[in-house]
Amino acid sequence: MSATLHPASTTTSVPAWVAEDLTQGGNLAQIRLGNQEYFLRITRAGKLILTK
Repeated sequence: MSATLHPASTTTSVPAWVAEDLTQGGNLAQIRLGNQEYFLRITRAGKLILTK
């Protein structure tokens, strides 16, 4: 998965991202950390779930 992401505006030094950008308008994104793969899901209730 390769996407051009644009950070959300933030007033802190912590990076901020729009979840819908990560999922490219869908409800699921794959995130890799080292050799591990995780899935970020946006629920129907508008909550975020991160699973391995």
